[in-house]
Formats: sequence, structure tokens, C-alpha cells
Amino acid sequence: QVQLVESGGGLVQTGGSLRLSCATSGRTFSTYAMAWFRQAPGKEREFVSAISWRGSNTYYADSVKGRFTISRDNAKNTVYLQMNGLKPEDTAVYSCAAHPYYTGSLSVRYDYWGQGTQVTVSS
Repeated sequence: QVQLVESGGGLVQTGGSLRLSCATSGRTFSTYAMAWFRQAPGKEREFVSAISWRGSNTYYADSVKGRFTISRDNAKNTVYLQMNGLKPEDTAVYSCAAHPYYTGSLSVRYDYWGQGTQVTVSS
């Protein structure tokens, strides 16, 4: 049983920055991988980034490489997504997800999900 709660979303201008947080509660495993997805109006859920808890490997969608950085703080049981150089096309609800090891882009593979946090980038 894993619970995930996102925070840090908001309204920013093009070129601005935000840092999203995903705090975990309940039972967790040290080897759990974490990922960020986003879903914009009228679009399918899209993979953004993932990180392996044990291996500290990171993965990014091509659309965010060089702008977003995923990180973790195991002492706080929290995963972060630092978003720089935000663009209007980044506007979406951002959700975090967890899996014992999977760090791929298929949302159906992830076992646990948060409720999401809204990110809006104005042009």
C-alpha cells in the first residue's frame, strides 16, 4: 500500500520555473521506481520522467530533456520534478506514479498514482 501526494503546481509565465513534489506515505519499498506523467486537455496521459530508487537512474521524455530534472530525497520519501524553461505546451495535470522497478513510459505498468497537480504556463 503506497499513497502519493503531489504539490507545487501553479501558474507561471513562459520561461518560468516550478518544482513539483511527490510525497509518499504508507508502506514503501526502497527499490520502488517513481515517475512523473502529465495529461493536457484532450490528450492522452504522457510520460515525462522516471527515476530508480535503488539505482538512481533517470529517464526523460524527449520533449523535456534539458529543461526538467527528476530527483529524490529518500529521507523525506519524496520525489521532485524541477521544471525550468516552461512552455505553454507544458500545461497539464502532473501526476506521480510508483512501481517496484519499472521506469518506462507505459502508464498502465505503474501500480500507484497520486491525484495530480495543475501546471499552467501562460504565453
